[in-house]
Amino acid sequence: NSQKLNNFLMKKLSEVNDIFFESKDQVSPKQVKQKLKGTYGQKSFFELAAERIMEKYERGTFSVAKAELSILYNLEEFLNLKRIKNKSAVIKSINERRLHRISEARLNKYSWLDGVDHFKNSKVLAFRDIDEVFINKYKTFCHSYLGQKTRTITNQLILIRTLFNLAIKEGIIERKFYPFAGDKEKIRIGSGNKIGLSTEEVEKIEKLKLEENSSIWHTHNVWLFSFYFAGIRISDVVKIKWSDFKDNRLYYIMNKNEKALSLKIPAKAKKILEYYKKERKLNKGYVFPFLRNTDANDAEQIYIRTKSVTKVFNKCLKQIAKECEIEKNLSNHIARHSFGNIAGDRIHPLMLQKLYRHSDLKTTLNYQANFIHRDADDALDEVINF
Repeated sequence: NSQKLNNFLMKKLSEVNDIFFESKDQVSPKQVKQKLKGTYGQKSFFELAAERIMEKYERGTFSVAKAELSILYNLEEFLNLKRIKNKSAVIKSINERRLHRISEARLNKYSWLDGVDHFKNSKVLAFRDIDEVFINKYKTFCHSYLGQKTRTITNQLILIRTLFNLAIKEGIIERKFYPFAGDKEKIRIGSGNKIGLSTEEVEKIEKLKLEENSSIWHTHNVWLFSFYFAGIRISDVVKIKWSDFKDNRLYYIMNKNEKALSLKIPAKAKKILEYYKKERKLNKGYVFPFLRNTDANDAEQIYIRTKSVTKVFNKCLKQIAKECEIEKNLSNHIARHSFGNIAGDRIHPLMLQKLYRHSDLKTTLNYQANFIHRDADDALDEVINF
């Protein structure tokens, strides 16, 4: 008996050593215990994803939670795909289910938590099932059936990769099954085309006369305010309070990455602020009126209201573009692209990095590359003008 016990202990010790060797010592005692108990496969992809989404929800990062929940529904549609059916019929049924969820949400019959509950006990997708073949088929599905562009598909692969790394860390799946290792599936993030307005186009927007206090008038002010502060996200602009201004500067924290920033108030932005000073109390401390009827302590309510407002903005911006005879796609996010386009190569990259709140200079250089065309234009002329 003692010999058997010693053999058993030696075997387990060897397994522990193997675990530490494979993980390069980056593993906790709890994770070692999980692996020795044989927890591989006990938690599915959807279960782990539901846990992550719930954590995001509880932390108040609702935009991330919503986006990741949508990806889970896309994966579910892929798993349920019946290729023998007519493709157009499949696409129609997928859209009908998505619209039904949206409709139910508007009637308060469906919430994110219902979505989390839908997936938290689902065993239909094991991590072992997610390999290169699975990923390639899923990419094709997203493109062909969901009509998604490369960047949207890439965002979904990033979530799958993130969850796979988490599963390895928690001892749910062995590293050897990682589908993104070595020469396997590689995630490439394309830059896409970023087009901003010119100085002349921004001036047209500035000069546009609109009915005061109308939705389109407020949209006009918010968009220009964003532009004047180097393209602050519109969703951040609507949350700005009078208390964020001190010593003729704006102090605010970006909702996306919680980075703090301090910028002087440009003269043009001051003119906009003057319009709203008289409604300071009515707007419950907010500069702009969109959140004055929301509970300041209810982060989810603020997120939902902000999301709704930004949709209205995009509709109004289309009308503004029409009235200003701007053919470019005038949207919420183009305020930042417009700032980048006008800045071009006239502003030092280090200063732009600070204005954009980028973590590293490379991100700024890559972003500005979308708007600096002079060298390429000169080279083109050099060749063809003979």
